[in-house]
Amino acid sequence: MKADYIHKIVKILAKETPKWDVPIVTLVAESSKDPFKVLISTVLSLRTKDETTAVASRRLFKLADNPADMLKLSEKQIIEAIYPVGFYKTKAKNIHEICKGLITKYDFIVPDDIDELLKFKGVGRKTANLVVTLGYGKPGICVDTHVHRISNRFGYIKTKTPDETETALRKKLPKEYWIDYNNLLVSFGQHLCRPISPKCSICPVIKFCDRVGVTTSR
Repeated sequence: MKADYIHKIVKILAKETPKWDVPIVTLVAESSKDPFKVLISTVLSLRTKDETTAVASRRLFKLADNPADMLKLSEKQIIEAIYPVGFYKTKAKNIHEICKGLITKYDFIVPDDIDELLKFKGVGRKTANLVVTLGYGKPGICVDTHVHRISNRFGYIKTKTPDETETALRKKLPKEYWIDYNNLLVSFGQHLCRPISPKCSICPVIKFCDRVGVTTSR
């Protein structure tokens, strides 16, 4: 894939994504403008389908929508609110620990720095980047399974892990696209560019894609 094709791909996907469901964490960010809700909903979303995350987030935030109120809940109450998200027991414990840290070390304010966010248990680079980009509107590149898979499938980069993908994209992807790139590729990956048998026959960016690793498609 030619490097300059990324401009055309982003432009096309920006027009197409309104037709598809918006990722739940993006919806939380747009509706709440609250970095805390972005952080917690992203923690819930890991290894969990968006529809499950959406329901769990709504239930939890009805009970508590800030660190102090969240700590008033027992882990059992959090578990009951977020079930059946993946690893719900571990996530309930991590949410408690995150809230304790926010109160004792950050004066109730979610950090807007990736390195600080990574100090919290259960927060990886994907979560930290989402909080920075969606919660604060600061440049960052969130790499989940869709971004990693599709960036390599395009032939835009050649990496083996999400961390390598983030590093490669930080070097190559124009900074103007950093914040939106994840949102565009997640929607694209959920609806067309599937892991197995992607819908290449109706893909709006097929002519720019090298289709690396694609053996079967629809």
